[in-house]
Amino acid sequence: MVKRIVLGLLGAALLAGTTYLGIHRAGVVPPLGPILDPANGVWALARSARPMPLGTIRSQIFSAPVEVTIDDRGVPHIFAKAEMDAFRALGFLVARDRLFQLEIQTRAAAGTLTELVGPNALPLDRQARKFGFGQMLARVKARRDTTTEGYRSIVAYGEGVNAYLDQLRPADVPLEYRLLGARPARWTADQTDALLARMAVTLAFNDPSLLKAQAAAKIGWPAAEALFPNNSSIQDPIQPNLGDSTRHAYSPVPPPGPGDHQAQLVAPILRSLAATGTARTAAAMADAVGSNNWAVGPSRTVNKVALLAGDPHLELTLPSIWYQAHLVVPDQLDVAGITLPGAPWVIIGFNRALAWSFTNVGSDVTDFYRETVDDRANPTQYQLDGAWQPLEQRIERYRGPAGEVLGVDTVRFTHRGPLWQADSSWLSLAWTAYDLTDPGKEFLAINRARTAGEFLEGSATYGGPAQNMLVADRRGTIAIRSTGRYPTRPDDGRGDLIKDGSRSATDWNGSLAPDAYPFSINPTRGFLSSTNQQPVDPAVNPRYLGGVWENPWRAIRINTLLRADSQMTLDKMRRFQADSVSERARAFLPLLLNKTADSIRRRKVAPSVRAARDLLASWDGSSGRDDQHPVLFEAVMQELARLTWDELDSAGELVPGETVLLNLMQDTSNVWWDNRSTVGIEHRDDLIEMALAAALDSTTRRYGEPGPQWRWGAVHRVNIPHLLRLPALSALNLEVGGGRGTLWPSGEGGFGPSWRMVVELSNPLQAWATYPGGQSGNIASRHYRDFLPKWLAGELDSLVVPSGPEALPPERVESRLTFTRGGR
Repeated sequence: MVKRIVLGLLGAALLAGTTYLGIHRAGVVPPLGPILDPANGVWALARSARPMPLGTIRSQIFSAPVEVTIDDRGVPHIFAKAEMDAFRALGFLVARDRLFQLEIQTRAAAGTLTELVGPNALPLDRQARKFGFGQMLARVKARRDTTTEGYRSIVAYGEGVNAYLDQLRPADVPLEYRLLGARPARWTADQTDALLARMAVTLAFNDPSLLKAQAAAKIGWPAAEALFPNNSSIQDPIQPNLGDSTRHAYSPVPPPGPGDHQAQLVAPILRSLAATGTARTAAAMADAVGSNNWAVGPSRTVNKVALLAGDPHLELTLPSIWYQAHLVVPDQLDVAGITLPGAPWVIIGFNRALAWSFTNVGSDVTDFYRETVDDRANPTQYQLDGAWQPLEQRIERYRGPAGEVLGVDTVRFTHRGPLWQADSSWLSLAWTAYDLTDPGKEFLAINRARTAGEFLEGSATYGGPAQNMLVADRRGTIAIRSTGRYPTRPDDGRGDLIKDGSRSATDWNGSLAPDAYPFSINPTRGFLSSTNQQPVDPAVNPRYLGGVWENPWRAIRINTLLRADSQMTLDKMRRFQADSVSERARAFLPLLLNKTADSIRRRKVAPSVRAARDLLASWDGSSGRDDQHPVLFEAVMQELARLTWDELDSAGELVPGETVLLNLMQDTSNVWWDNRSTVGIEHRDDLIEMALAAALDSTTRRYGEPGPQWRWGAVHRVNIPHLLRLPALSALNLEVGGGRGTLWPSGEGGFGPSWRMVVELSNPLQAWATYPGGQSGNIASRHYRDFLPKWLAGELDSLVVPSGPEALPPERVESRLTFTRGGR
């Protein structure tokens, strides 16, 4: 995940927010006077915020009438006689509720933000096009079979978006366009492709070779391999291992050595990629918030039916990255859940026979190749197998709102992918995203599936970004598969090293077959789970799938909870999603408190060290909003990492994952414990004492003496910004519990549970869910952020899934409308 993170809208939202800062500084946002004018501004907003009234909308795009009932949560229930009409209606409704979001997120993906907001977005557009999105989308367009139902659904959705634009009144143009002095653009199928491509960047750009090269340039390869290993030292995998338990595999950590010369040569390009957010820091990769899902089979539930829970943790924005909907087409669809604005399918959700949810795999699907070019300043050829090959060159023009050219770039491609430059170094990028053929078609198959088997069959060809696809059906089957394209590599099969691009023998030589993906169905333990941890224990299957896995704390926690309870209920599953106990804290606390070090207990320690120990000794690892201990614990962990890894990076940008730190803590006198800033030689317990003292000092200076002012909710906040980072349209400084390593890892850089869902596959089905925001992107609508209070409290809404237009209880009907064929 370049920024951890579907839209992947999170990546687009981040870009949009960064863009706003430039717009605001440049004075592109007009004065607010016209916006407040009763004829043009907030009054028009208020008018358009009213529920869509009972009535008929006529358009030539519909083949038959479509009935829509909108419930009291603003969720549309669409009843159509044909699938394509259902997708057309969905496109229309999403455009009504999220028009600005539709445009800005896909412009961020395609690198055309300047056409909407002007030259301040030029660096962002250049970054997007440097990834080769233009060529990627052109390839998709050239290869795609336009007769497939998947593509037809994209086109139908776009027809619905444009039908809304056709009847859009000037008074109903969203506020954001008025602030930018712009008008909405018409929708094309290319925009859905751009959305899915951006999702690939956000969730699947996970290359460990850059990280290891950065480390090797400082400490040599042996130490770099140990500090940034391909396999976690703590295994609680997605595919249950042989012992169905947490396995610890501690190993010695070699000392730092001299920096590797070859790694140092690529340092300039690594700095360049880091500046664009492409090469991420180790700390961001190893401890970024991720997603959870789990399913429990009938043998371990009170009602003897399968239960499924899912909560993808992504960047939080207003409006949300998700839009909730329910689509019904007789004998074809009856599916509910969340869609990505810009895509016609339910991405995560349920029908009356099954439920599913995803977490990101984080597999390594990119490789960098060091290229030899004919001209280091302006290359036209690259060397391959002793011969010069021409570079494909694509001219990228960046245009402003009036069509003026703001800049021109040349993006170069080898047969592998785009070429990246920094100083005199050149790297090419191979990436599975460049080989997409018909993106999204599998979601249509998933929406239609009625059994876990049909779900697995329909999703088998899904190419990426690789997802841990969890499914449960009414028959009681539960299954999980880490689905997506995994490239196979020559020699040792590893993808965590920068390769020699002058030889074609280093190229990928195929892909894993779906039957080789990490997979489990109806395990004997009776449950399945994934939290972005390593999918397969290397002791079971050593095949290289990636080299950067999130820490296993959330996996350990949910598996502990599920193993301990054979009478699972829907309400317990909901409470687990808001669980704030940190297995990370429970792993480190005994060592931080020196409970096993008699020599430390015997020696005198500074009062601040003893005081910090005493405070942490009374903590059970919970990170609820009213807990006071997490403030000190997080400060201790930060200080310990800073002191330990000083040989790597004094700025804290190249920090190994915490499982590596836990591994190192088994060796009390390893040379890594010696701090370079002191005269003497430190050991493990010396640094622990230094970290405890420094953390207590910094926490006291910042928050005062221990007491209510240390309350976790008071200092641990989450921001949910508007897409343009307008404070008045954002939800800021919200108190949350949980945190790093818990099942509710909110507040980490604006990330958190973007959707929470729990489904019981009973008859009738029961489903509960919410997300942090609301259905509308209109600030004046009561549905702009009405889901937020329950989300903050860890509660869910009961979802309604009526079988017909009149089946929704009258008290839950907000409005009705009909789409029919005809002129306006």
